[in-house]
Amino acid sequence: MTEPQMASSAGRQGITFTLEGLGELDFVQVLRDMTADAAFRRPLQIQVQEPRAGQPGALTLAFEPADRPLALAAMQRLKTVLLCYGVQVDTVRIPGEDGHSSSLSDT
Repeated sequence: MTEPQMASSAGRQGITFTLEGLGELDFVQVLRDMTADAAFRRPLQIQVQEPRAGQPGALTLAFEPADRPLALAAMQRLKTVLLCYGVQVDTVRIPGEDGHSSSLSDT
């Protein structure tokens, strides 16, 4: 299991989903689904770390603080997309909201 993590740099924030156990083909299909889905449109940005030998892939939804509502909606949509590929998102920790932990798992 892995945890979506928050990252920030120069005012931008991001929710990173580390996709352990998701093969390269499924990873590419998830990315394709995201780029075709209006939920992930600008001003959001998708940052990609492709899976490599021994390293899981990762997707980050990067956004400006003012775009937080769009990012939260996109995060929910990404959870749905991931379910189509057998990845269950149990909980997500959102910056500024305490008491939440996160994990992803293959089902």
